[in-house]
Amino acid sequence: MYIKQISIFLPNQKGHLEKVTRLFLKHNIDIRAIVAFDTAEYGILRTIVDQPDKAVKVLNEEGFVAKISKVIVVEPEDRTGSLHELFEILANNDFNVEYTYSFVMRQDLMPFFVLKINELEKAARVLCENGIKVINIKEILPD
Repeated sequence: MYIKQISIFLPNQKGHLEKVTRLFLKHNIDIRAIVAFDTAEYGILRTIVDQPDKAVKVLNEEGFVAKISKVIVVEPEDRTGSLHELFEILANNDFNVEYTYSFVMRQDLMPFFVLKINELEKAARVLCENGIKVINIKEILPD
């Protein structure tokens, strides 16, 4: 039920995002979701791609520090309060959400939320039992 996400550590300097995306283009790696977090000196680029193992390999070969982590992607209902319900379910079941971000697929414009969370499999099961749709990687990759 988990999806592989790549975290790439980048100096907080101009041009590094372009270098990563150019590398992905060169190796035909498709970006499905992307978010960047920054501090004064460095940034963390988190991305979901169609070939995560290949992406980490080529990033490391080019001198980038990159690693794979496991996340779950959910599709809450598109209505007021649905995110609160999602986080309430997780809190009531003692899960810790380390971070979250969202992305939208063009086909149906439904928002998806990426969750970095402890005990992924258990969390996914609890969410499913409570009516929250947990997304399979095949649902966010092109045919």
